[in-house]
Amino acid sequence: MKLVRIVTTALVVAAGWLFTTTEAGATPEMSKKEKTGCASCHVSAKDKTLNKTGECYKESKDLKACKK
Repeated sequence: MKLVRIVTTALVVAAGWLFTTTEAGATPEMSKKEKTGCASCHVSAKDKTLNKTGECYKESKDLKACKK
């Protein structure tokens, strides 16, 4: 029973670590070039899922055109 508790705890900690340590899809160079933060193109700063602006930027590489 003690082993099950230890293994369960380890799995929960590992899953939490995996979900909170994702890599961003943008680079610091992109952020400097466009003078904006990650959340402009991503759903959140910690999430690499792109929003509509991010999808547009991925194709056109022109943030001003995407924000219209």
